[in-house]
Amino acid sequence: MPTSADLALSWGGGQLWLCPERAAYWPGERVLLVADFHLGKAHSFRRFGVPVPSGTSEANLTRLSALIDRLQAHEVVFLGDFLHSARARSAPGINAFAAWHQARPSLPLTLVRGNHDLRAGDPPAELGIRVVDEPFARGSWSLCHHPAVREGQAVVAGHLHPGALVTGTGFDRLCLPAFHCTGAVLVLPAFGEFTGLKAVAREAGDQCFVTDGVQVFRLP
Repeated sequence: MPTSADLALSWGGGQLWLCPERAAYWPGERVLLVADFHLGKAHSFRRFGVPVPSGTSEANLTRLSALIDRLQAHEVVFLGDFLHSARARSAPGINAFAAWHQARPSLPLTLVRGNHDLRAGDPPAELGIRVVDEPFARGSWSLCHHPAVREGQAVVAGHLHPGALVTGTGFDRLCLPAFHCTGAVLVLPAFGEFTGLKAVAREAGDQCFVTDGVQVFRLP
């Protein structure tokens, strides 16, 4: 059963748990779905002299490990944009991920290629990641990077880094990572720490859920 932090969503002929760690879990198959990891993004920016924080790759891996352990996931599928750029191939995050994989050598890892992956190239073999093109059919769902409508299929995707504006009293406004469901397409928030947010335009009939890192909430 999901914890009080997770939100169970019946959708597309199956059930997903939307997790506050900015990922989704498929309990029927014990698969963790992670979108937009963007390994090496901060390193890529620092190479161009942009003063951004270090340690984001390690923070991502720590959060990923804790989530796998919490859910007892048996597999991880990355929904595109695992590497941020070709420069990320020489980033310290590559070595950190290789060490992380060595500690979990029997955990199956799959990457559905995204637009950044096409430019960066497939992950190095030592990371132990199987790479496939979208759409990647699993059960009743089509696992993708790009949130395109596919006739007769329910799509789980990433790419957009969705956020939703939450307003408080006065002029308080906050943009939180969001899970955005429109029709037969569910877009997950970006998992990476250093990825940014794009506020989604919600239309009638859409479902939107936000996370504050502790719990997932359904927006009215």
